[in-house]
Amino acid sequence: MYKVYVLYSKEFNKIYIGYTSDLEDRFLSHNEKATKGFTVKYRPWEIAFFEEFETKPNAMKREKELKTSRGRTFVWDYLKSKGLIRQ
Repeated sequence: MYKVYVLYSKEFNKIYIGYTSDLEDRFLSHNEKATKGFTVKYRPWEIAFFEEFETKPNAMKREKELKTSRGRTFVWDYLKSKGLIRQ
């Protein structure tokens, strides 16, 4: 199984969208292991949303959709509806 996930940084009010076959390890990487890249700058992260897919191509397609302007609007609206965003 593959997961498309959204990370949210409350401290910086930022989101990150990605996909993985091992969400636990990937989350650890974003928050602790990685030494460079976008997510290192905006720690700490929390997993705000994820969806599961049986195939990698389907997960990649969904990730790409969420990274569009319309997809990011969906993500921000979702976060607002769940009360996860600092106002």
